[in-house]
Amino acid sequence: MISTAIILAGGLGTRLRSVVSELPKCMAPVAGHPFLKYVIDELLQQGITHFIFSVGYKREAIIDFMQQNYQHLNILFVVENEPLGTGGAIKLAAGLSKEKNVIVVNGDTMFKVDLKKLSDSHFQQQADCTLSLKPMKQFERYGVVEINDQNRITSFKEKQYYDAGLINGGVYALNIISFSKENLPEIFSFEKEYLEQFYNERKFCGCVSDGYFIDIGIPEDYERAQTELA
Repeated sequence: MISTAIILAGGLGTRLRSVVSELPKCMAPVAGHPFLKYVIDELLQQGITHFIFSVGYKREAIIDFMQQNYQHLNILFVVENEPLGTGGAIKLAAGLSKEKNVIVVNGDTMFKVDLKKLSDSHFQQQADCTLSLKPMKQFERYGVVEINDQNRITSFKEKQYYDAGLINGGVYALNIISFSKENLPEIFSFEKEYLEQFYNERKFCGCVSDGYFIDIGIPEDYERAQTELA
C-alpha cells in the first residue's frame, strides 16, 4: 500500500474570508479543532506514515499546529513562495517523496476513501494516476468524470446541473515518476492542465467510493461540517 501522502495546504480560502479571515483554509476551526486535524487523523487511521505538506499562505499556523500536535510523525514541508496552483504544488512536494507513488489530498476536503483499495487498484492498473470518484445526485457545483468498464477515464464534463454522476473527490494515487516526466509549467492546475489535458494519452483510472465527503471551501458547507464532524 502507498504510505506517503502529499497534503495541499497552500489555499488562500478567499471564499471563506467572511467566516475565517486570518487562517489558511485548512486551519478553519470545525467543532473545536482545525479542519486539518480531521484530514490527518483519517490518513493516519488508513495507514499513511509519511506526510509532505505543500504550504504557502499563513503557513506558520499549519507548521506550528503540526509540530505541537503531531511531532512524532514523519513530516516534511515545502513552501510555495507564490501560489503554484494544485499542479505546481504537487510537483514541488513530489520531489521530496521516497516512494514512487503517493496519495494526494486537499487540506480543505475530507473524502473518506479506502486507501488500500485505491492503492491496489492503482497498482493493478499500472496507472499514471487513479482518481477517487464520488457518486452524487442532483448537483451543479462539480463537473462529472466518466469511466469505461475497465475503469479508464473517458471524459471530464463541465460544471452544470446533473441529475446523477461521478465527481472527482480530490483524492489521488499518483505515479510521480511518470508525472515528473511531463513537460509541465511551474504554475499549473493539476485538474485542468494534467488530468483533463492528458487523459486520452496517459493511463488515468477511476476508483469509485461512496464514503463521506465534505469540501469546506464555501461557507454553507463549512457550516455543515460543524455538525457533521462534531
